[in-house]
Amino acid sequence: MESNAPIYFTRGNPATDALPIDDFRACADAVFKDQGRVLFQYGHYSGYGPLRQWVADWFDVQYEQVLLGNSSMEFLTFAAGLFLEKGDRVFLENPSYDRAITAMKRVGADVVGIPLEPDGIDMAAFEAALKEKPPKLFYIVPDFQNPSGVTTGVAKRKRIAELAETHGFLILEDAPYRFLRYRGENPPTFKELAPDHTIHISSFSKIMSPGVRVGVLIGPPDIMPKLHKWSEDTYIHPALVTEGIVYEYCRRGLLVPNIEKLKALYHPRMDCMLQMLETYMGDADYIKPEGGFFLSVTLPATVDGRALQNNAEKFGIVLSDGSGFFTDGQGDNFVRLPFCGITEEEIEVGVQCLAKAIAHYTI
Repeated sequence: MESNAPIYFTRGNPATDALPIDDFRACADAVFKDQGRVLFQYGHYSGYGPLRQWVADWFDVQYEQVLLGNSSMEFLTFAAGLFLEKGDRVFLENPSYDRAITAMKRVGADVVGIPLEPDGIDMAAFEAALKEKPPKLFYIVPDFQNPSGVTTGVAKRKRIAELAETHGFLILEDAPYRFLRYRGENPPTFKELAPDHTIHISSFSKIMSPGVRVGVLIGPPDIMPKLHKWSEDTYIHPALVTEGIVYEYCRRGLLVPNIEKLKALYHPRMDCMLQMLETYMGDADYIKPEGGFFLSVTLPATVDGRALQNNAEKFGIVLSDGSGFFTDGQGDNFVRLPFCGITEEEIEVGVQCLAKAIAHYTI
């Protein structure tokens, strides 16, 4: 680590040394030799057929329920464009994934943030907002949420699923971190609890490489024709060349071992982050995740969070703008801390720097 280089607590990048470059090169050579004339030609708008079937088998759904695209972020824009009109109500966790907030606001939706607790949304606030006016769509990152690190508990999942069935709103379940659980057991997905009301989206970015840009959408059979048509009208077809390589990687049985490798790498980094927070910021209010890429710290009101975020680099760290994660922009004292893409040494130094910055900007 360069002594003068700041530590970036910003994007949730995977560890560079964990990218399966050699395996990908071998898979590319093999699939180009065997399927090159198919992959480099126009193809199906719903994605490369063999990979769609592999995904369908992996998630135990029907082939037609699977849509492949260029990222899970792309599917957020698909859902917003297809299911929302100006003025339609959307619920999101507050804080939430900043690009999801942007996607919903871009189509003119009435975006309502539901406060987040350590085990998921505040259900009293959710049900009160529901009585006022039900949403068309509820966007949620239920597993190791970006940006907070929160995982929604089983009881809350079941209640949300019941309410979706009663009130008829769609759950947009964004689950790119679900396979990266480092301890404990995974709760059921909304896809399992409310299959007729859930659009489940995932990605190979976190468990393989963000550079491949392959997203996965799984939806109820009755709405999939609309999504397939939206895909066709948007880009004719997604990036088949990349999907072919990803398929070969999965066909060879390399994905699950890679996930286990990532878990073995990231678990100690998460534990290190938690230990450093306990050591240097023991009184702080922070989330203790069991997986994923992030945890978060909520600074006390006595800290000038805006000044801290604007001047963090003077203390040797770079932070994301916390306000971008909130539907109302009220996130000056919210700090997202990614831990996967940096070393344990950088984590320790970075938390010490953060503690010094907090002390400096405490009023």
